Amino acid sequence: MSTPTPILAAGCVLWRPALSGQGIEIALVHRPKWDDWSHPKGKRKRGETAEACALREVLEETGRRCELGPRLPTAHYTVDGRPKEVVYWSARALDGGFVPTKEIDALVWLPPASARPRLTQPRDRDLLDAAMATTHP
Repeated sequence: MSTPTPILAAGCVLWRPALSGQGIEIALVHRPKWDDWSHPKGKRKRGETAEACALREVLEETGRRCELGPRLPTAHYTVDGRPKEVVYWSARALDGGFVPTKEIDALVWLPPASARPRLTQPRDRDLLDAAMATTHP
């Protein structure tokens, strides 16, 4: 029996300088289909690089362009019995604005200490920790 081809995806731990001028804020997106809070991410299109996918998914899910920073650990997990591999970067948010969609109905910007417990999956908390170790606004 052969191993199924992994689902390839990419995303970012998206951050911006806090509006208060103190520290940073992390963007979390809410997916109504799964009723979860996560970092923006999505499946790669045929022929698309992981970097291009991460930039596209952040724009689609948050309405923001971003600048990729340090590469973060790749997440490996299973979805419906199929392996999934998500490549992540820490990324600074640039211009743009959020518009709710059927896929992403809410976006929040939170200080890292508040973002961590809001994340649904433990692997997303680990990514936040990794991003905080490499993010220097």
